[in-house]
Amino acid sequence: MTRVNSNRDPATNADVVPPPGRLAVARRVVGGQFIFDALAWSAALVFAAVFRYELAFERVHWPAMAMLSVVAVVLQFVLGRIFQLYRGRFRTGSFHEVQALTVTTTATAIIIGIPVLLALVPVPRSTVLVALPMALVLMGGARYIRRLRFEKRSKPTASAERTLIYGAGELSNFVIPQMLTTRSSKYLPVGLIDDSPAKSNFSVGGVPVLGTGSDLEQVARDSEASTLVVCIGRADSALIRRIKDLADDAGLRMLVFPLLSDILEGRTALKDLKEVSIEDLIGRHPVDTDVESIADYLTGKRVLVTGAGGSIGSVLSQQIAKFAPAELMMLDRDESGLQSSQLAVDGHGLLNTKDVILADIRDRETLLRIFADRRPEVVFHAAALKHLPMLEQYPDEAWQTNVKGTLNVIDAARSVNVATFVNISTDKAANPTSVLGHSKRVAEKLTSWAAEETGMRYLSVRFGNVIGSRGSMLPTFTSLIESGGPLTVTHPDVTRFFMTIPEACQLVVQAGGIGDPGEVLILDMGEPVRILDVAQRMIDMSGKEVEIVFTGLRPGEKLHEELLGENESDARPHHPKISHARVDSLSPERLDRAEWLRRCGVAER
Repeated sequence: MTRVNSNRDPATNADVVPPPGRLAVARRVVGGQFIFDALAWSAALVFAAVFRYELAFERVHWPAMAMLSVVAVVLQFVLGRIFQLYRGRFRTGSFHEVQALTVTTTATAIIIGIPVLLALVPVPRSTVLVALPMALVLMGGARYIRRLRFEKRSKPTASAERTLIYGAGELSNFVIPQMLTTRSSKYLPVGLIDDSPAKSNFSVGGVPVLGTGSDLEQVARDSEASTLVVCIGRADSALIRRIKDLADDAGLRMLVFPLLSDILEGRTALKDLKEVSIEDLIGRHPVDTDVESIADYLTGKRVLVTGAGGSIGSVLSQQIAKFAPAELMMLDRDESGLQSSQLAVDGHGLLNTKDVILADIRDRETLLRIFADRRPEVVFHAAALKHLPMLEQYPDEAWQTNVKGTLNVIDAARSVNVATFVNISTDKAANPTSVLGHSKRVAEKLTSWAAEETGMRYLSVRFGNVIGSRGSMLPTFTSLIESGGPLTVTHPDVTRFFMTIPEACQLVVQAGGIGDPGEVLILDMGEPVRILDVAQRMIDMSGKEVEIVFTGLRPGEKLHEELLGENESDARPHHPKISHARVDSLSPERLDRAEWLRRCGVAER
């Protein structure tokens, strides 16, 4: 993995204090800079007075000028220390240094200008007014020259790869200066690519926009570039796929910044560059989180997560922990899964603390006892059986876990007046055709019923295939490719929606803050992705020759998944990428296993 070195904090874009090893050098530089600033003030005042008298040197009151210069130099030093100008806090020529320089010099001019204006000093009144811009030009010019010399010395070596930057926005304003001023950088930016017509004449750090995405192949030839770095902070998977295709056509190696999932889990930083992964190509769906709404209902509350040992539940627990709940309870029937989750959340897997709860949601009495003892205030219900083909074989397992188990958790939550209950559902619950879809649809309806009964925020969250979850498509494809194939796909036209685990969990956590009782929240995941395209891309990225075999759609499986069911609205009152839909409620008294099996198309067993 390649890092773009930085002398600035990427989160705040603020300049960083030099490390102790360079402190002595920094002090010498600052001292030399102050000496030049002192000379600049003196020269500016003298020139201003001399010009006022049209070079008649004998008319200048030199003792007064000397006194005024000394006062200006002293004030410049004192105020410069106050405003951090002479403390080695800024990179030479940076915006922050120029800002501090302007404030310091202007304040100095105002203070020494008052007695001059009041004629208390035998110096022309215009002297300070003329001297101020002259001093600023001299001081700023010296810093600019030093900055240019530094950048020239720090420019990447001739061995650096000639690189095009896709995107002329804020991220490129951070990345390009670091590339240009890092001697060890492997990348030398030679041009920008941006699709906005307004940026056709734009440049960043002297690196110009050379064209749009459609011009990439020609620009790559003309600039002799070999690498393309995508610098679009909120690039989703559809955009990444389009740029990847353009880069392949142009013969460019493409690098991207980390997935949101990697940043959230602390595996990488914003400055880390990496090769494009299949997750980038199908699973990027950035969601701007309303942190205040989340903190309001999680911070200081007792929170319980069912299915906490699973792929979703584990990451969900990690994200919840960041909002400082009073207590986080992780419940699962899988002790090994609980240990992994405890390791991720608490940094140990001792399994001897009360934050891990070993229980099965099918056991109603145990759940009631646990809820009565621990009294959670917020519940995230992630426990479920999820593998469609398996549940087609064993539909009663789906009934016991996804339907009856969900009702058990709802009843336990109602018994202790849980204020917020978030049920995790799936896109297969929209117009269901499978046992899995029908079971999760009933779970949504039961959650809606609980909202009507309690008036509390009981709601569901629905999303598509989660990349990287246990037993999901990508790990399966990876294993098949590594073993030499064949890689099995059900149908050449089958499509699915995808998102990463942390982005799915981010939606779940946010739902509790913005959803209303009885609603189902659905993330806009863009256009569905054709599974065959995913398979072909993964094979191409592996560099292996692997055969693709079509096995046919399995019982209950759809050719194209849907996110919204019939008669469900697509209202987005709080977030442009999150739809709020309503589902009919279903009371427990109306639950009928035989009727449910009939709807699933399964004979009663």
